[in-house]
Amino acid sequence: MNSLTPYAAFILRIAVGGIFLHHGIMKDGMGLSGVAGFFHGVGLPFATVGAAAVLVVENLGAACVILGIFTRAWALAMAIEMAVASFMVLWPQGHMPELELMLLAGSLTLIALGDGPLSIGIRFKKAQ
Repeated sequence: MNSLTPYAAFILRIAVGGIFLHHGIMKDGMGLSGVAGFFHGVGLPFATVGAAAVLVVENLGAACVILGIFTRAWALAMAIEMAVASFMVLWPQGHMPELELMLLAGSLTLIALGDGPLSIGIRFKKAQ
């Protein structure tokens, strides 16, 4: 490790969180019923519940990851979402989920790294 290693979490948080937030904003335009309809169409069970969860993860969760608040918990939710997207939706339809697998890897890495020193979450930890 070198002196810059702790700051890798910041760069990864911005990248992963930014992509999730972009996709969340796009899904906001579809609305809950539009996202649920898409999920139902690809055969996911509990489409409305799943759509609500995805909207929360991709908007609130992404914003928290970018800021470094509860990064590990949100990254776990993101990893689960990308595993479902990759293995239950895209691969069965014959698509190669390159972006989703990269986001899965990034999310798993954020679970390992946590918030990092450049985060709002670190402020809460120091206050305790």
